[in-house]
Amino acid sequence: MRLIPVCSLTQPGIEVFATLTEAQLRNRLEPEKGVFIAESPKVIRVALDAGFEPLALLCEKRHIEGDAADIIARVGDIPIYTGERELLAQLTGYTLTRGVLCAMRRPQPKSVEEVCQEARRIVVIEGVVDTTNIGAIFRSAAALGIDGVLLTTDSCDPLNRRAVRVSMGSVFLVPWAWIEPTTKGTDSHYTDRLRRLGFQTVAMALTDDSVGIDDPALTEATRLAIIMGTEGEGLPATTIQAADLVARIPMAHGVDSLNVAAASAVAFWQLRTRD
Repeated sequence: MRLIPVCSLTQPGIEVFATLTEAQLRNRLEPEKGVFIAESPKVIRVALDAGFEPLALLCEKRHIEGDAADIIARVGDIPIYTGERELLAQLTGYTLTRGVLCAMRRPQPKSVEEVCQEARRIVVIEGVVDTTNIGAIFRSAAALGIDGVLLTTDSCDPLNRRAVRVSMGSVFLVPWAWIEPTTKGTDSHYTDRLRRLGFQTVAMALTDDSVGIDDPALTEATRLAIIMGTEGEGLPATTIQAADLVARIPMAHGVDSLNVAAASAVAFWQLRTRD
């Protein structure tokens, strides 16, 4: 193993864990050089199992022969930066979860068509910017039979460090892609694109004409795209109008709605394929 002791907060080579912003890690100008950070041994193992390429590890000294030992045995001859807990917390700005971070190469982005090709149930995440919600939606998607995830380009990056951690690595298990809200140069809404790919679309929203989430038109659909909206305002009127159906989750005790992550779990379970 190539152990490199961290002695200074300005030590060359550790910028990826300390000073680079999420936007710099993502590297929009040169996506093939993009990096993301996986945090905690369990999440790192899921990423490695899914075939992601490790670039460097940052590990508390006490975990070298402990929680991180099996990971170190798998990652080959990459730099393994190590130090005491207090110094590494100063470096990253937070206490490391289970003491291990791994910088990994971002995968080549998938197209909408690739994600949808064999899928029967997908979720479209529109305008959701909270990293915790993104991670939770991916975790539910992986657990409850969603075949793919599409995110509008104004949503949070699923490979954001916190989103990855909250998902417990589920962002590595469910294929996903970005989708533009409208087709470039036209007013064609993304639901039109999904219809051409064979999907019925359902917007999750509270409207006067929304159907119950157990409506047979939804549960019996051959291919279904479930559209979830932003945390505060929900889905825009243009999306609600463009969807084939609008559905609601019945509420009790005067509660008007659920958090988008909780609502997605309910929707995924109810609308899952049954065979």
